[in-house]
Amino acid sequence: MAHYALLDENNVVTQVIVGRDEDDLVEGVTSWEDYYGARHGQTCKRTSYNTLDGRHRFGGTPFRHTYAGIGYSYDEDRDAFIPPQPFPSWTLNESTLEWEPPTPQPDPRFHDDDVDVALWDEETLTWVWPPPA
Repeated sequence: MAHYALLDENNVVTQVIVGRDEDDLVEGVTSWEDYYGARHGQTCKRTSYNTLDGRHRFGGTPFRHTYAGIGYSYDEDRDAFIPPQPFPSWTLNESTLEWEPPTPQPDPRFHDDDVDVALWDEETLTWVWPPPA
């Protein structure tokens, strides 16, 4: 089983489908990307369910940087899927292809078998801690 991302005219993922593995041989089909693209009337690119942030979860070769999701962009020059920008102030790290905040996220706070993670506040461009439960 393989996964395929369908792209709109701006190379933005509109849907991710499950399809045939590339090595499944069917007469008349030379490329599953082409087949699914024609079937759906969109450009189609295979995506790896086991690739995230440029790493393969089982130690294999990462494929197209990260598993595609709806709203992700496909960058033809890098042959990579890039997640949507989470906030206007965040910038894309050109070497990791990950979005980075203007200031690094603080370490989580651990207490009483629980953990708090700071949340980004775009209005103040700062990390804020959630109110205590």
